[in-house]
Amino acid sequence: MAELPNITMVKESTGSMDQASQILANTDLTLLSGDDSLTLPLLSLGARGVVSVVGNIVPADVIAMLRAFEAGRLDEARRSHYRLFPLCRDMLGLATNPIPIKAAMQMLGRDTGDLRMPLTRLSPGEESRLRTTLASYGLL
Repeated sequence: MAELPNITMVKESTGSMDQASQILANTDLTLLSGDDSLTLPLLSLGARGVVSVVGNIVPADVIAMLRAFEAGRLDEARRSHYRLFPLCRDMLGLATNPIPIKAAMQMLGRDTGDLRMPLTRLSPGEESRLRTTLASYGLL
């Protein structure tokens, strides 16, 4: 597919750094992280951005990490990564995407509409954990 002229990018969301390395080493494709928690590691391999989920609720924080990395401010980028990581792990680990991000958006007053079948709402326990995660980040 990398040889097709109208394909210029690939979203890497397999979690495999080996696969990402192979894509970057063997093609001219621009690689985008498709896994928020791996964005910084993928940038270090040569990725050029992210298709972010957490960026829907904290876009400025994701952009700050990307800009810090691009400017060579690696300590700052790393601090941003570790600040964002609980959202990636604790929020997105609750259920299949887009369930947790839609629940978070609703908790933050940004209604995104109902889930479509077969997706279901978070359980009360999962909602409580999500609320704790958002509060720990300073969003609630």
